[in-house]
Amino acid sequence: MVKKWSERFDEPTSEIVKRYSASVGFDYRLAMVDIQGSMAHAQMLSKQKIISKKDLSNIAKGLKQIQKEIDRGQFKWSIDDEDVHLNIEKRLIKLIGEAGKKLHTGRSRNDQVATDMRLWLRGMIDQHLTQLQKLQKNIVQLAEQHVDTIMPGFTHLQVAQPVSFAHHLMAYFEMLQRDKSRLLDCRKRTNQLPLGAAALAGTSYPIDRKYVAKLLKFDGVMENSMDAVSDRDFLIEYNASAAMLMTHLSRFSEELILWSTDFFDFVEISDGFCTGSSIMPQKKNPDIPELVRGKVGRVNGHLVALLTLMKAQPLSYNKDNQEDKEPIFDVADTLLDTLDIFAEMIAKLTVKSENMELAALKGYATATDLADYLVKKGLPFRDAHGVVAKAVKFAIKKSVDLSDLTLIELQKFSKLIEHDVFQSLTLQGSLNSRKHLGGTSPTAVKKAIQKAKLKL
Repeated sequence: MVKKWSERFDEPTSEIVKRYSASVGFDYRLAMVDIQGSMAHAQMLSKQKIISKKDLSNIAKGLKQIQKEIDRGQFKWSIDDEDVHLNIEKRLIKLIGEAGKKLHTGRSRNDQVATDMRLWLRGMIDQHLTQLQKLQKNIVQLAEQHVDTIMPGFTHLQVAQPVSFAHHLMAYFEMLQRDKSRLLDCRKRTNQLPLGAAALAGTSYPIDRKYVAKLLKFDGVMENSMDAVSDRDFLIEYNASAAMLMTHLSRFSEELILWSTDFFDFVEISDGFCTGSSIMPQKKNPDIPELVRGKVGRVNGHLVALLTLMKAQPLSYNKDNQEDKEPIFDVADTLLDTLDIFAEMIAKLTVKSENMELAALKGYATATDLADYLVKKGLPFRDAHGVVAKAVKFAIKKSVDLSDLTLIELQKFSKLIEHDVFQSLTLQGSLNSRKHLGGTSPTAVKKAIQKAKLKL
C-alpha cells in the first residue's frame, strides 16, 4: 500500500494498524462538507495564482463528479486510504490527474478536518434550532388550550400550590429558550475558519484566508494557527449544550411518565409512542419518554469522553483528536431524533383536565393563600404561617380540605378571618391572585404565551 507519506518508511502499515487507525468508517459523513471546503480552498488558490484557472476548472469538475457518486451511493470507500479526506483526494486524482495533486497545496489534513468539523457542526446546530422552534411551538399550542386547567404544583413531589397547567408547560418553553441561546452562542464560536493554519504553523504560500471564510460563510478566521488545528472547544461546548437540552427533555419525560400512571392519570400518551408487554396484556408502557430519559446518559458520557480526550494534549494537533468524531456524531444523531419525536409526542398528548383539578384539591394546596390572607389583614407572615399550620392539622384530623372548614372553625385559629376568606381558599381564587409577571394566573399566563409567540 502506498501512503501519501510512505516514502519516509521502510515497511508497509500492518493490516491491524490500518484497521485500528482508519476513520473512514465513520468520518465518511463529512464528505459533503469536505468537498465544500476543498472547493473554496481551490478557488482561493486560483485567485492567488497559486494554481491555474484550468486547474481550478478541472478540480471543480472532479469534485462535482465525486459528489454525484456519493449521492448515488456509488463511491467506493477504502480503509487503505484511512479517512474521508484521502479517499476523496485519491478519487479526484484518478478522475482529473495532475490537477488533483495540486488541491492540497497550502493546507494539511489538520486544518482540513478542523474546517470540516466546523462546517458539519454548524449545519447540525441549524437543524437543532429549527427542531427546537417546532417543539416550542407545539408546547405553546398545548398551553393555549389549558390556560384555565388547574393542576397541583409540586415541591419535593408533594402537593404545594395550585398552578395553571399552561404555566407548567411554559416552564419547559423557557428551558428550551435557554437551550436555543446556548446553541446560538456555540454556533458563533464554531463559525470561525481554521483553514490556512496548515499543519500547525501556517503556510509560506500567499493564501487569502478571509476570502475562504467569505466563500464558506464563516464569521471570521482563527487567529493562531496552532490553536486553529488543535482546538476542539466548539465540540465540547456543543456536547455540553446538548447534554443540558437532553436533561430538560428528560425532566419533561419523567413528568409525562408519572402523569400517565394510574396513580396520577393526568395525561395519556398517544399509542404510537408506547408499547405493550409480552406477558401482561393490559400494559401500556411509556417507552419513548423512558428512552429519552435513558439517552441522556450516553450524551453526558460523550461529554466526559471529549473532556478527557483533550485534558492532557500538548499543542498542537495529535492523533487523539480522531476520537472526537464518533462521540459527537452520536450526540447529534441522538439529539436530532429526540427533538423530532418529542415534538410529535407533545402534539398528540391527551390532557385529563378534570383529574388534574381533583388532584389539586388534595394536599391543602391553598394553605399559603390562607397565610397570605392573614398577612394582608395585618398579621406578620411567620405568625400567619403558624396559624395556618394549626388549621391544616385540624383539617387533616377531620379529613377535609381547608375550604370545607366553616367560618367558625377557621376563626378558632385567628379572629382576623372573615367571610371573604373563602375567596382565597378556592383553587381559582389562588390562581387569580398571582397575576404578576411570571405568575400562574390566567392573565399572566396569557401574556407569557403572547411573549413566547413573539419569540417564535
